[in-house]
Amino acid sequence: MRKLFLILLLGCSACTTQAQDPGRKGASAGTPAAGAAAAQGGATLARIRALIGEASCTHSGQCRSLPVGALACGGPQAYLPYSESGTDEKALRALAEQFKAERQAEIKASGLVSTCRYLPDPGAVCSSGSCQLGASSPSAPPVAR
Repeated sequence: MRKLFLILLLGCSACTTQAQDPGRKGASAGTPAAGAAAAQGGATLARIRALIGEASCTHSGQCRSLPVGALACGGPQAYLPYSESGTDEKALRALAEQFKAERQAEIKASGLVSTCRYLPDPGAVCSSGSCQLGASSPSAPPVAR
């Protein structure tokens, strides 16, 4: 029984190592179309972050969460907190839609796959004068900068 457990544990660890292969991160650059989409998506995400800025707030009513990116199975890949005071929400949402379309094109061109999971909107709260994702949310995956 102990040997069976050890074999099972080693088998699972081998699968986990493959699933988290950091070399896969640059795999989308394999095709010219995917590489161009990734570069364009990075620029759009930088513009989103610049528009959000410091996300300053005085109360939680000013804070919102923005879905960004796309997963292969659908839905956003993460959420970013922003403050509605001092932010052009219309421009921010337009950039978020553009980034989503770019990610979807990158996924299609490269054949990327993802886990099919529901990422709920965590909401945003004002904490120490800055909007942060809601504390009750599961930690969102990092969005490439």
